Amino acid sequence: MNYQETLLYLDSLNTFGIKLGLERITSLLERMDQPQNRYKTIHVTGTNGKGSTTNMLAGILTQAKIKTGMYTSPHLVSYTERMQIDGHQIREADFANCISQVKLCADQMVADGNESPTQFEVLTAGAFLYFANMKVEYAVIEVGLGGLLDSTNVIVPEVSVITNVTFEHADRCGGTLAGIAAHKAGIIKEGVPVVTAADGETLQIIRETAHAKNSDIFVSGEDFSAAFIAFDGHKQKLAFSSRLLGASEEYFLRVLGKHQIENSSLAIMTALLIHNQDSRVTMEGIGHALDLATWAGRFEIMNQNNQKILVDGAHNLAGMKVLRSNLDSYFPAQERVILLGILKDKDVDGMIETLIRPIDTVVVTEPSSDRAAMPDYIAKKIKSQHVEAYIDIPEALARAQELAGSNRLLCIAGSLYLIGEARQLLLTEQ
Repeated sequence: MNYQETLLYLDSLNTFGIKLGLERITSLLERMDQPQNRYKTIHVTGTNGKGSTTNMLAGILTQAKIKTGMYTSPHLVSYTERMQIDGHQIREADFANCISQVKLCADQMVADGNESPTQFEVLTAGAFLYFANMKVEYAVIEVGLGGLLDSTNVIVPEVSVITNVTFEHADRCGGTLAGIAAHKAGIIKEGVPVVTAADGETLQIIRETAHAKNSDIFVSGEDFSAAFIAFDGHKQKLAFSSRLLGASEEYFLRVLGKHQIENSSLAIMTALLIHNQDSRVTMEGIGHALDLATWAGRFEIMNQNNQKILVDGAHNLAGMKVLRSNLDSYFPAQERVILLGILKDKDVDGMIETLIRPIDTVVVTEPSSDRAAMPDYIAKKIKSQHVEAYIDIPEALARAQELAGSNRLLCIAGSLYLIGEARQLLLTEQ
């Protein structure tokens, strides 16, 4: 298959939807001779921050001259974003080749009377194969959904990372916060250390799982922490400390947001555990990597023709709380225009109430997803002085830019599907 044919094949797999479980991916990888076992891995899950933490960790390893793969999801514009080596996306031809090889094994599974792999399972297997073919030393693997039954959970990593646990995907992960925590804790493997920023009830569940698995656990706020020092308008100056490791270092972080302070501390703590196995990972290299780190669509500031636009992937209640807090901290006095699109299976009321102030101007549009909530439905729920709704994303973006002008901050949020398309439109304007 060429790249376009590969996209059609992946789209055809959507008919199988999201199906948690390891039976299909295990069978698929067995037929592929277990490519995921040919390199070391770090496994990252959590409700929010897992993508940013994954990206920081991959950058740290790359800075240490370690050939490093990174697998994340979902993508903003192209599937090639999901599979990267040393910061470079997979080429379309290589992506097509890997998925074609996976398809041969998937077709064989079906011919043998087994259930077809899902789209995410095929993509995961393709990423594992790509990293093996390219002979990476490490791959940092982000969980797709949950952890316990996620198709990435066939790896045995060097370190398991659980960023945090809040209420999301309850229908697929046990129905309660405790059930969700149990699914996240499901990535913990026998004797593999765990780094986490979970707290309260969820931390207790993760602790119990780690104890049962004879795994050391390192907890943010107890065994390590990071603190804000200053913001120069471009980067945050932070301080990492761990009495456990005897570490105390200042560093700069290019990615913005108060939540990234904790995410970076998770990445640093994990990297220092890797240092115990590989001396190429150093605190100096960690600092250089974080100073260079970027993460598209995560509290990302884009300056367009004297207009300040903030693009953020907040797509659930916890994410909206973080976004609102960051907006209030970094842009407390600036008027805001919000371009918003939300999926109907999210906590729509909670997200709106958290993000939108009565003084904000809001433009609502429809994310490019069959799970999208209709703009008029969202608009009617918003208690703001000025609300408009548009089905078409380009039209909505143009109107939001017009309303923002050069004096207001335009913030685009609510769905990764929305920010991916809007960000691409903004890049074409440059």
